Amino acid sequence: MDWKTIIDQEREKDYFVELKKVIDEKYNSTTIFPEKKNIFKAFELTDYENLKIIIIGQDPYHGENQAQGLAFSTPKDVKNPPSLVNILKEIQLDTKKPSINTDGDLTSWAKQGVLLINTILTVEEAKPKSHHNLGWEIFTDNIIKHINQNFDNIIFILWGANAIKMSKFIDKDKHHILTSPHPSPLSSYRGFFGCKHFSKSNDILRGLDLEEIVW
Repeated sequence: MDWKTIIDQEREKDYFVELKKVIDEKYNSTTIFPEKKNIFKAFELTDYENLKIIIIGQDPYHGENQAQGLAFSTPKDVKNPPSLVNILKEIQLDTKKPSINTDGDLTSWAKQGVLLINTILTVEEAKPKSHHNLGWEIFTDNIIKHINQNFDNIIFILWGANAIKMSKFIDKDKHHILTSPHPSPLSSYRGFFGCKHFSKSNDILRGLDLEEIVW
């Protein structure tokens, strides 16, 4: 099994056929992020057999050149958005050393086994959550259900109410769930800072005799 096979199975379902029609039309008529070729980038970078951790975001960044198909990540030459600034700050607080990704590009996490996915995979420029309820949430729910059923000891990092809702699809006896408020400036001081999810994740991996993530 691999991500391509799973995604191809989803593509054949009625909801996805309709979703694709709508998304294709939107890409042809307005500015949509990320680039079409990067919609499934997270699955291309994180090897199915090496999956260790999932971090779930809401929808892609809606500013020019920000979204690259990985939740919370931006290209190196783009200014770090506020949520990402707070994530990098928590890494420093938690691990007592700066992230290896201070430039904001989290590709190295993805390649180490951290699946960085949003519940909604596309967005219209300057319109957050504009692609809510088009069908992406069904796709993401099905991915989480597949992971829950077919893997063991995956670490689910859920920041904010939308991500935490995913808990209903996760068997807590098989997997590990870490939750906190969202890292956005609106909620980061309500418990995101100090959540220590980065060191806690590595503690879990160490206990499983798996290689830790270099954050």
